[in-house]
Amino acid sequence: MASVDTGPAGTRDGEGPDGRTTLVLSYLGLRRAIGVIGMALPVVLTVGGLLRDGTGLQRSISHYYYTGMRDVLVGSLCAIAVFLFSYRYDRPDAVAGVVAALSAAGTAFFPTTRGPQLVSAADPVGVVHLVCAATFFLTLAWFCLALFPRTHAGRPPTRRKRQRNVVYRVCGVAIVASVLLVAVTPALPGDWVAAVHPVFWLESLAIEAFGVAWFVKGRTLLTD
Repeated sequence: MASVDTGPAGTRDGEGPDGRTTLVLSYLGLRRAIGVIGMALPVVLTVGGLLRDGTGLQRSISHYYYTGMRDVLVGSLCAIAVFLFSYRYDRPDAVAGVVAALSAAGTAFFPTTRGPQLVSAADPVGVVHLVCAATFFLTLAWFCLALFPRTHAGRPPTRRKRQRNVVYRVCGVAIVASVLLVAVTPALPGDWVAAVHPVFWLESLAIEAFGVAWFVKGRTLLTD
């Protein structure tokens, strides 16, 4: 059964009976927090790496694990994991939140392969990292494409809700496209990959799309 746009337990934002307005606001704050961390992460890692130890652009977001920004990367992923694990808006959202939380934690605690390859069978930890990262991004895409656009049964979506749904779906498509393009980067010429860092930019696009979707879901933008 479809659920209301943003309020838990079948209520609209700020209109919950029995004093549930505070609970609704806590969900909005949770969504905003997830969005802010997601949008800030690529920028903080890039600028922080440059200022902290002169680290240039890494070949992927995950490779900042091997720089002075390791704690920021792991801490941000753990914070996102905790927020997602705490997300209990509706049963499908809760299940997706747990999957995303566990995969985010796995991405943090199982570092990527350090060499030039995206992943190597000789590095089982790197394989786990890749599986966790792909699961994390695809689950976030599921939020954007299937869960966020839902509307209350019998209630037509408002104009703003339709606009938000466009944002959610664009963000979901961007995440899926980024994951698929990352998968084909091993076929690209090595010199070109080393110079352009396509995996970093594609991962950044996916993370920014994820952050924007959650930020909008927190009713910071395109509010009714």
